[in-house]
Amino acid sequence: MLIRRLPWTAISFAAPLPFCFGATNGLLIRKQLNSSLFSFFCSSSGVNPPLQPGHETDTRHSQSLKPGLYLVGTPIGNLEDITLRAIRVLNSADVILSEDTRHSGKLLHHYNIKTPLMSYHKFNESHREQLVLRRLKQGEIVALISDAGMPGISDPGTELAKLCVSENILVVPIPGPCALVSALSASGLPTDEFTFVGFLPKHSGSRRKRLMVSADQTTTQIFYVPPHKLSQFLDESSSIFGDARQCVIAREMTKLHEEFWHGTLGEAKEVFSIRQVKGELTILIEGKANSKVEPPSDTELESELRELIAGGESLSTAVKLVTSRTSVSRKTIYSLALRKFGKQLEVDDDSN
Repeated sequence: MLIRRLPWTAISFAAPLPFCFGATNGLLIRKQLNSSLFSFFCSSSGVNPPLQPGHETDTRHSQSLKPGLYLVGTPIGNLEDITLRAIRVLNSADVILSEDTRHSGKLLHHYNIKTPLMSYHKFNESHREQLVLRRLKQGEIVALISDAGMPGISDPGTELAKLCVSENILVVPIPGPCALVSALSASGLPTDEFTFVGFLPKHSGSRRKRLMVSADQTTTQIFYVPPHKLSQFLDESSSIFGDARQCVIAREMTKLHEEFWHGTLGEAKEVFSIRQVKGELTILIEGKANSKVEPPSDTELESELRELIAGGESLSTAVKLVTSRTSVSRKTIYSLALRKFGKQLEVDDDSN
């Protein structure tokens, strides 16, 4: 029942209900009370209760929204992971743009949403844009959903949102589930900084080039990988990142067989070479460890200063140049320069 997904609300009565009229009247009152309570819960949360036979009405515009494009987050697996606001927006829209109408139809049917669907995916995105733009300019409410998660995040929607912004059309995010954030939060890897790469390029040269950039970064790297590309991804990433780099493979998130696999890239390559997986994977790889750079010794600093001064640079210029090349403070280098070359420069000045 839908009511189980709604937050509890405390209701108090000033006087006891009169359930003393007999079994028939008591049953009738209970039915009326249950119906009232259910309507109360739904109206307070913005969700339309299921329509009873013979009472079907159009409730899509019962709660007004401003005309514009609404990017609605949808579940990444578990149908319960949808917000009350998302349901209200989908109910109120004039049309819902959907990556796969058959897939999205199941979600809409589950929540009794009657709004018409229009296909909108990477193969017809450029052709649909002008049609959608005209409807938006006519004052319609257009909702955009992907098969799972937030539209525009490795899914159609980015170009349409960009077009709407350029045309001063309202674009509203309706936050919802997102695979990369869900995987990151439960991965055990650093979350303070991360890089979302998404799907890698199809061309092997471009793919390896992108992996090399990621391998050199200190932040957690996040990739989306199709199941049939897992073996290729682990082969290439282990050779570029190194077999010892820690990784997390998240699969079937929010579903019955959810799994977070932890280990090194080398171990993952061995384990998943004999395991068949289904569904898109979110793979996280730990960032490159910060290597501590040892500051140069006084002998090395002295050698650099001597070379610059011998080349005709003044003491202050030599100090400035050496400071720009190292992590040692200017004060320390200047003190060393005065101690080693101060008297020599005074003699040179006197002889001139």
